[in-house]
Amino acid sequence: MSPAPFFAVWPLPLEVGCFEGNKAEATTILPIIEAFRVRHGLPAQPGGMVVVADTGMLSTGNLRELDAAGLRSIVGSRVTKAPVDLESHFHWDGEAFVDGQIIDNFTPRDRRTGRSENSPKVKAEPVCDPDTHHHVLAGGLGLLREAAVRDRRTLTLLENPTREVVAGEKSARTPRFVKTTNGSRSLDEAALARAQRLVGLKGYVTNIPAGQASASEITGDYHDLRHVEQSFRMSKTDLRARPMFHHQRQSIEAHLTIVFAALAVAREVQNRAGLAIRNVVRQLRPLRSATITVIGTQQTFPPAVPTEKQSTLDAIRSPAD
Repeated sequence: MSPAPFFAVWPLPLEVGCFEGNKAEATTILPIIEAFRVRHGLPAQPGGMVVVADTGMLSTGNLRELDAAGLRSIVGSRVTKAPVDLESHFHWDGEAFVDGQIIDNFTPRDRRTGRSENSPKVKAEPVCDPDTHHHVLAGGLGLLREAAVRDRRTLTLLENPTREVVAGEKSARTPRFVKTTNGSRSLDEAALARAQRLVGLKGYVTNIPAGQASASEITGDYHDLRHVEQSFRMSKTDLRARPMFHHQRQSIEAHLTIVFAALAVAREVQNRAGLAIRNVVRQLRPLRSATITVIGTQQTFPPAVPTEKQSTLDAIRSPAD
């Protein structure tokens, strides 16, 4: 079985469930969210909860169900859709971007009916109004300089072996930018150019009305997902949590409970101490008391705690603000 955790902003795990290993990850998020809402008696009203997830967790069907359930969502959009979403921007403003630039646009749920809302013939981007635009989502793309550098490096690494395969200098499985026509291979110049014009772009899709959150707030909330990714890395490294080959559901749920309880404790220790959990453990591990029994008399000697380590202990014992 595979775990399906639900994290808060901090991020501490709020709800944990498990599903069969052959169940698609995207189909697990809605049952977890509904279980959390029922457990805490949260009303099904717009704005009550905002679900933030990466592209792989939410499908188009999931987005519709979240919207129907009165939940707001912020999801990463696949950059391959950018040429269609940015058709109007490319037409009026060209293909040059600056670091940190954010472009608002409409992402139609139905391309046939939504295209008229964001026509490339009109320069001004429409404002998403949930009362009148039921068939569209607010969307946007942002450019990050670091991502652009990384994307260009990746495309260069892909382009060079592609040209070698086309020239017959190298035999390998068909690379990304190789197209085969009547048995002959050639470089897919159109696909390569399309990928190059999108370097550094990151897409976002949300159903939050424009008046309730700015584009920078939307992207900022999405980028907080890095804390969730950090929690998963913590569980694998600092907590040394590894897959366990249990066969009974009760054993699996017990294992998940132990791991995520430890993760919650580790996160709280980090928040209070202001240090990475690995650093805290390294500092405090040598501090051990000793219990000695001499002629039937038992005596416990506490550790000698240096001043700097005592401050760490005091911070852990005091609730965080």
